[in-house]
Amino acid sequence: MHTLVLDAPRDWLHPLRQAINSLQVHRSVIAHWICRLIPSHCPLERTFHLGKYRLHIPPLCHLNPLYGEIIALRMRALEYLMVLEVDVSAYLEA
Repeated sequence: MHTLVLDAPRDWLHPLRQAINSLQVHRSVIAHWICRLIPSHCPLERTFHLGKYRLHIPPLCHLNPLYGEIIALRMRALEYLMVLEVDVSAYLEA
C-alpha cells in the first residue's frame, strides 16, 4: 500500500518578502517618497449612499499578500524621518 505525502505549501513570495524587509531607509528624500507613495490607510475602502441604503466595501488591501511588508517599509520611513526631527504630520491621517 502506498502512502501519499503532502509537502507544506511553498511561499512563492518569500524572496520578495525578504527583499522588501531588507530595504533600509538612509536618505530623507527616499523616506519622503515612500511616505507619499504608500498611503496610511487603504484607498479601496468606500461607503456609498444610495437613497436610504448604505453600501460599504471593506478594505481590500488586506488581501494583498505583501501588505504587511509594505506597511512595515512605510513605518521604517516614518521612523527615519522622526529621528531626523522632520514634521511627519502630513503623512499621518486620523
